[in-house]
Amino acid sequence: MKATPTAIPEVMVIEPKVFGDARGFFYESFNQAAFNAATGSAFEFVQDNHSRSYRGGLRGLHYQLPPHAQGKLVRVVRGAVWDVAVDIRQNSATFGQWVGQELTEDNHKQFWIPPGFAHGFVVLSESADFLYKTTNYYAPQSDRGLLWNDPDIGIAWPDLGMEFLLSDKDQKQPLLRNAEVFGA
Repeated sequence: MKATPTAIPEVMVIEPKVFGDARGFFYESFNQAAFNAATGSAFEFVQDNHSRSYRGGLRGLHYQLPPHAQGKLVRVVRGAVWDVAVDIRQNSATFGQWVGQELTEDNHKQFWIPPGFAHGFVVLSESADFLYKTTNYYAPQSDRGLLWNDPDIGIAWPDLGMEFLLSDKDQKQPLLRNAEVFGA
């Protein structure tokens, strides 16, 4: 397993060793000891989630506040997405900045998004199955979000030639300047 820091070093691209031949491929999608060694962290995962979304479907930007903050290890097993993490740690030098990564069924990349970051993705393919592990259980009382197109964040979402498909909840999220964030 290889962990490569992004422009926000705490967010990392995780690349497993993939073994392929004429039959297909095999890889270890998760190993706690290898993850801890590669990332230099000691997080443990308690919940796995699976979503299926269709082209242009945008989910996010979501996070949970302490004491139920979640880190997420995300990957795509079918299709392709543009995945984004936004730093919402108020006292961070990178507060309000974002990083993105294309995750596909073929590149096998994973994205490690630690607690203190909002997360979202948009589907690039006809559909995508998106899997993610979390370091804390879902807690509705701590569930928060940011508006996906907040101009102060300025995420460069890909142009799919169509309007994004959003839930009512995601269309009504607050701007970063009005949101509850980490350290506030």
